[in-house]
Amino acid sequence: MAGLQQSEFSQSVLSAPLGHTHLFFVGQAGFIVKTASGKYIGYDLYLSDCVYRLEKKEGLQRMLPQILDTESIPFDYIVASHAHRDHFDEDALPEIMRNTNAQLFASLSCENDVERLQIDKQRCTFVSVCDTLRFDDMEFHFVVCDHGKNAPDAVGLVLSVDGKKIYFTGDTCLRLDMADYFRALGTFDVMVAPINGAWGNLNEQECAAWAHALHSKLTIPCHYGMFAMHGGNPDVFAQIMKTNYPDLRFSVVKQGESMVL
Repeated sequence: MAGLQQSEFSQSVLSAPLGHTHLFFVGQAGFIVKTASGKYIGYDLYLSDCVYRLEKKEGLQRMLPQILDTESIPFDYIVASHAHRDHFDEDALPEIMRNTNAQLFASLSCENDVERLQIDKQRCTFVSVCDTLRFDDMEFHFVVCDHGKNAPDAVGLVLSVDGKKIYFTGDTCLRLDMADYFRALGTFDVMVAPINGAWGNLNEQECAAWAHALHSKLTIPCHYGMFAMHGGNPDVFAQIMKTNYPDLRFSVVKQGESMVL
């Protein structure tokens, strides 16, 4: 959302009315879920420019604006699907944990980072596939995510909240051989999936094929626009969905925008 300021975005999150489930797109693979009862869940939030700070590679500079600071949202839960820095933000995440009482659910390889960054381990749970955590009338069920050998412990998430199932695929390639495994988890009201087609992730065509295989009620593409080195074109994804799967709903949500689920 052009020109969106941090204060404007955080206020839109805080003022979203109770009684509804809200989904906000923060950018890259990052989302905020505000539940009907007012709980805040942050998923794979990338708020800083630490990827470029650490790697110093052209094409990895942050291209999307920083629309959220680490103090404005009183997060109850934070999820880090794997240890790559655009999912486990080592500049922002420690500050979020200091500024809130959030519980952190992170993949196993994040444990060393938690210790190094002196994040309170009493509020951390390190998760793997098939782990299920239940809090505040919601369920976090961690599922298979194939992000290749560089992140073998990466996890996806099926979040059950307010009578809805939201499936965050995590950074994953296309695994049509696993479709039965996912279909057995029930119908997904929303599927959030990458379309950048690099680093072992789904591209636009594969994301659409995965939505079709799982009969997701609504598919939202992510993981594009943040880095020049990453691909992903939401317009291409939209055209594929319209042409190949006209019966499937999708929504291209711009950074800073939200929807009521």
